Amino acid sequence: MTSYKELLKQREELEKQIQDARKRELTEAVSKVRSLVEEFNLTPADVFPPARGARASSAGSKVAPKYKNPETGETWTGRGKAPKWIQDQDREKFAI
Repeated sequence: MTSYKELLKQREELEKQIQDARKRELTEAVSKVRSLVEEFNLTPADVFPPARGARASSAGSKVAPKYKNPETGETWTGRGKAPKWIQDQDREKFAI
């Protein structure tokens, strides 16, 4: 039966072998990628195109106003709590 210390030593050796193999294979992969980029004159946009259909975060995005106070020029998008100048009134008369 293998002892705990022997197993730990085997693990250390395996981890070193894993790291060495990863370095070696990573170097080969990067070399292949660089040669392909050079051969085909690729740009980062060719390799990593922007995501299709990705939507920008709605946080902080501007929304066009739908209503305007004719007296002050203040506007409201129609989202969130209604301002006092439009509360309890027909919103159609304030529509932009």
